[in-house]
Amino acid sequence: MITRGVSAKMDLQRVISMVRSYDVFNEDNDPYGEHDFGQIKLDGETLFWKIDYYDQQLSGWCDPLSPDCHRVLTVMLAEEY
Repeated sequence: MITRGVSAKMDLQRVISMVRSYDVFNEDNDPYGEHDFGQIKLDGETLFWKIDYYDQQLSGWCDPLSPDCHRVLTVMLAEEY
């Protein structure tokens, strides 16, 4: 999911490319090793991306290791968080 702010201000292909290639995970920003949150800078803006885990009905949290889990990626401007 891309937020309204990202859609209005950013080149979506560049945003997607940067999120896909993000690999700046360390003990400080990813203490549990889940790789489910990141921060990127693009055109002077700070963007956050995060992955949330939902059950089959997309109504509640799901164990990320479950084969029934649905993952939803959200990319937003930092100011939209």
